[in-house]
Parts: sequence; structure tokens; C-alpha cells
Amino acid sequence: MKTPALASLLLLCPALVLAQQEVDRAATAPTQGNQLERVSVTRQQTDTDLRRREPVAKQLYGRDELDKYGDTQLSDVLKRLPGINVSGGQLRMRGLGGAYTQILVNGEPAPPGFSLDNLNPAQVERLEVSKAPTADQSAQAIAGTLNIILKDAPRVVQKDLRLGVNYASEKPVINAGFTYGDRVVGGVGFVLPISVYQWNFINEQEGERLTNAAPTGAQLRQHVTNEGRDRAHGRGFNISPRLNWKLGDDETLSLQGFFVQNRFRNEGKNTVTRLSDSSPAYVPRTVDETTRNRGTFSANRINLQYNNRFGEDRRVELRAGTGSGGADFRFAFNGRNGSAPQPIERITSGDNKNRNTTLGGKYSQYAGEAHTVTVGSEIERRVRDEKRTTTENGAPLLPGVEGQPFNATITRTAFYGQDEWEINKQWSAYFGVRHEQIKMASEGSRDLAGSSDFQSTSKVTTPLLHLNFKPDPKSRDLVRASLTRSYKAPDIQQLINRPSINLNDPLERGNTETTPDRSGNPALKPELATGLDIAYERYLPAGGLVSVGMFHRRITNLIRTDKARLMTVPWAPTDRWVITQVNLSKATTQGLELEVKGRAGELFPSLFEPTTALSLRASLNLYRSSVGDIPGPNNRLEGQQPWQFNFGADYRMKSLPISMGFSAQVAPHFEVRQSDVQSQESFASRSLDAFAMMQVGKQDNVRVSVNGLFQPKQGNRVFYATKADFSINERVPVPWWSVNWEHKF
Repeated sequence: MKTPALASLLLLCPALVLAQQEVDRAATAPTQGNQLERVSVTRQQTDTDLRRREPVAKQLYGRDELDKYGDTQLSDVLKRLPGINVSGGQLRMRGLGGAYTQILVNGEPAPPGFSLDNLNPAQVERLEVSKAPTADQSAQAIAGTLNIILKDAPRVVQKDLRLGVNYASEKPVINAGFTYGDRVVGGVGFVLPISVYQWNFINEQEGERLTNAAPTGAQLRQHVTNEGRDRAHGRGFNISPRLNWKLGDDETLSLQGFFVQNRFRNEGKNTVTRLSDSSPAYVPRTVDETTRNRGTFSANRINLQYNNRFGEDRRVELRAGTGSGGADFRFAFNGRNGSAPQPIERITSGDNKNRNTTLGGKYSQYAGEAHTVTVGSEIERRVRDEKRTTTENGAPLLPGVEGQPFNATITRTAFYGQDEWEINKQWSAYFGVRHEQIKMASEGSRDLAGSSDFQSTSKVTTPLLHLNFKPDPKSRDLVRASLTRSYKAPDIQQLINRPSINLNDPLERGNTETTPDRSGNPALKPELATGLDIAYERYLPAGGLVSVGMFHRRITNLIRTDKARLMTVPWAPTDRWVITQVNLSKATTQGLELEVKGRAGELFPSLFEPTTALSLRASLNLYRSSVGDIPGPNNRLEGQQPWQFNFGADYRMKSLPISMGFSAQVAPHFEVRQSDVQSQESFASRSLDAFAMMQVGKQDNVRVSVNGLFQPKQGNRVFYATKADFSINERVPVPWWSVNWEHKF
């Protein structure tokens, strides 16, 4: 292994060569008074440098990671990061579902309905990934927090134009982005990033379902397969302007906007085939099926922030924001040639509107030379108006419920305090406590079929402790440890007491234990998690990193879907099987997280020359979990895979202005026991992304990339411990090819 001094020398070699060239030019140029120009050599801080300086464990990703593959969707960037995977546009950290992962935009909760596919990475300044909560952000982050920092006003003029063509199936689509930023007179700086995009995907789908495998009474054995395709396409744009105004040496005012709008379309065809082992009297209700879905989504937000530093030891930050948005859709289903006496035309339409207002502030003060004490508070009010209607052949599916609007109001208040303590050259600590209260209230129909009225209040106090230890005060290595509390509050859809009908079995015929209806549970309590995180981070001299971490979470009041129960319901003339969500007693999850990245010559000095322009990275995440009230084996937390492996490399050619790289993600097939009687298998996943970029001039580059190569069939299989019933859903994903051109003015 090279010594740190030698590694540092190798790191500085290019800079020293440039410096020597400057000195040589100065020596040969005419001089006045035999004076030489002063040459300054500096190294720009990398994401790894910034990560090491953070007082708590946090991963930071800047422009290099955001621009590397020329992605037009932020979700494609995130899926390549350690310990993160994206499924259906939903972010999952540590293998846990989206509800366990908090997504913030500039430190504020993301707008309702926000998708990571709606944001172009060119509009993002950096990503902050935190595995444990801090006091100044909401503790609704059992798995972790992703904070998306939007583009800030540049120090010098910036004008970038990006044009691209993407292809996945049938026909290409375009994307374009333009960023203009500058500093003007009066201490005013601004940036205006604009992005427009399209998408077009076709998924080939197939499935199989066996219901009533051992029929009793009037039930019929139903064994069918289905095969079809679905096309999803649309277009959208987003703008995130920012204005910074320097009022004084220590006083600033900033205005941040965030506007997203898109239109989407989906068309599908599906053919149902009855298999010969079905009951002779069974005929599917429909055989030839078509679907069509169209709608819009929008989110608008404006935030104002004021910062002022009073002298050297006091600072205040005030924030205010308001936002609005909503969505509408119309889903049409047409089924023919089955047992139904006439073709079935089912139309589901709806719309929702969201409005929110936030206020917040915090005050920080140095207490002596070692402490920085901060106190703050936040309040957020969010109102949602929603209307949804389903009709079948012109008649409401649930009379008295369909078309009835409801209004939901969420009020979140929080108070917190924290102390960042530099104990000595080896130890530093972060103490914090946060008290957060969430009130939810909904008003709607009060009919017999199901009421939308409910009120719910959650109060959670979260103490937090983060410790950093340097084994050698002169080294860059760190040992980090965190003991924290976090939580997950139930959302409106889990609480609202409205039924959702399983359309495989119509109301007049009754359903089965394996085709239940769904209903909300207003009595749900928030999940609470106590977490321990420990990590050793070794920072290599040339900018590399080796990290080994472990985590443990103990969750109480776990929210899980209960087993189906047969009951008399007001929305059907017959008894129906119904499932709802309940609070179980407890669950635990733990894992091991390994990460390595750096230049090949630093990581493997015996195999690569120090000047080799090859960067390597790899991460391995191992997860285990168990749910106390569900029998094993495989009584894991919902959707958590046993392991995930990411690896990749980037290389810059010496003879040509070309850079290239790849990134691969692999996860295994696994099974989750969802209840006493039901289990779900998730298929193995793997994917390869690659890019090649050529610098064609001082201001232009062209990048060719592909996302999602070598993906196998994706899907799941649901089966039952006491029944032969099962259902399988599969789809064949397609890769996404891109050609992008970027010009810097």
C-alpha cells in the first residue's frame, strides 16, 4: 500500500505540472523589476470531502453524479446510489418501502403526488441522503431521508442548453433543458432552470390466477391466464427559478419557485384465457379487454427564506412558503365476449386539489467555543379536496359513495432544539430533541356504505444522539454512531373508512378470501422506531472512501394488512371478505452496509498505475427483518430484499476526449410472509446502465447512454399457506436509449 505522503504527491502531480508551466512562462516573459507572478495551487472539494465534514452521517452527491449519464429523470440517478433502489417511481432506502423514506425538496416535504420521474437532474444542485434523522427535519424517516436541493444562483454567469432524443419503444421522444444564471448589480443573483420532457414506454404483460382451487358450495374453480400490453406516454415541464438578494454582509433573502406539470396517457389491451382445469360452468366475465387512462398532474410552490448573522455568534433563519397543485384522471375499461350478459364499460374518474402553507424559523448561537445551540419551530397546514366516481354501464358501482367529495386537512407542528458540541480533537457530538404533532381531519359522506369522517392526532417526541470519533486526530478517518427515534404516521388513504371493491367478483355474486375488498382504519396509530447506526469511514488521500456500517431498527405499532375476514357490509347484498390495515406489536430490521469508491490506482496500487484515469465503486447491502405477530419463515418487512449489490466504473481516455462508464444493480428473488395465510414472492432484478461522452469542443459535448439493459422479467407471485390459490403478474421491461447534446455558452 502506498504511503499517504506518496498518494498525496500523486494527487498533486497534475496541478504541479501546470504550476511549473506557469512558472516557465513567467521566466521567459518580459518582467518589470525581476518580479515573478505568484502561482496558487488548490484542490476543489469533492463530494467525499463534504461528506467527511458533515456533523452527522450523510451522503452528498453533486454535479458529477447528477450529470454523468445524462439522465432526464432523477429516479435514474438515485437507483445507482448505494443502499437505494427505485421501484415504480417510488424511492426505497434500506430495502424499505416509500412510506418509510422521507423525501424533501429544499428541506420541505415534497408536494403530494410528487414523483421522482417529474424532476430533471439538471435542475438539482445536490442530493443529501441521511440514514438517521436530525432535529431540524421531520423524523418521519425510519429508513432515511432524501433531501433534494434545487439549483442555486451561480457565482458567475451560467448558460447551458441541453437537447436530447430518447427511445424505448415504437417512436423516439425528446427532452430539452435550459439554465440561465447570473449575478447582477445590487447583490442580486438568480438562476432560471427550465426543462421539458416526454416519455413513451410499452410493457408486455402476462399473468396467471387460480381462485377457488378447492370449490365448496356454489363456488367455481377459476383458473385463467392473461396476456397483453400497456403503453404509457406523455409530456411535461418543470421550472425551478431562484432569486438571491444579498442585503448586507451577513444578511440575505432568497425566493425559490418550483413548478411541475405533466399530461399522461395509458392504453392497454388484455386477453383472458380460461384453462381447462376450471369448473365446467365457469366462464370469465370478460375475455377481450381494453383500457384507456388519461389525466394531468401539477405542483406549484414558492418559498421565501431570510438569513441574518448577528455578529460572530448568532444567526437567525426564517422561512415561509405556499403551494398548490392537483391531479385529475379518467380511466375507462371495456370488457367483452365473456359471461356478462352485455359488454362491461366501467369508468373511474376523479380529481384532487392540494393547498399548503408552511412557516418556520430557527435561531442559532455559539455557546462558548465548543457548542452551537439551535432552537426552532415549524408549522404546516395542508388541505386536500378529492372526488372519485366509478360507474359500470352507466350506474354507480357503490350508490351513496361514488361521486361524494371529501375534504382532508393535515396540520403539522414541531418544536426542536439541538446542540453541536466539539468535545475535543477526537470527539464531537450532536444532541437533539424534536416534538412533532400531526392532526388529520376528514369530512365527507355520512351514508351507510362508508363514512369519510374521521379525526386523528399523532404526537411523537424524538430524542437524537450522534457521535463522531477520530481514532487518530491527525487522520481523516471517522467512526460515526447514532441513537435516534423516528416514526411513520398513517396517511389519509389508510385512515379513511371508504371501501375499495375487488372487481374480480361483482357485488351481487360475493367474493372470496383471496379476492377481498379493502377498507381503511381510522384507529391506526403511528409506527415508532428506535434506531442504532454505527459506521467506520476511511477517507483515502486521493479522495477515495471505504465505509463499513451497521444499523438496527426496532419498530412498534407496525402497520400491516390484516388477514381477510368475512363480514356483513353495508355496500353489498351479500357477505363480503374484507381486509384492512391494523397495528401489530413489533418488528425489527438490521443490516450491514459496505461501500468502496475511488481511483483504481489508489484502491489497487499493485494492479493499476497511479495516473490511470479509472474510477471504481461498489456497494453491498445485507438486510434482515422479522415481524413479531406473523409466523416465519420469511416474516420480513414488506418488500425488503435480503441483499443488494451495486458496482460500476468510469474511465477517461488519454488519447481521445472521451469518457465512458457503467453501473450495475443486482437483487435476488425473495419471499415475504405478509400474514398468517398469505405470502408474496418478488422476482430477482438486475440492470445495467452505461454511457459514453465525447467532448467535441470547448463548449460542447455529446453523450450516448442506455438505462436498464439485461433486465429479466419483473413481477411477483402471491400464494396462500392453506390454499392452492395463487396469482402471478409479470412484465418485460425495455431499455431506455438516449443521445444528448450539451452546449455551454
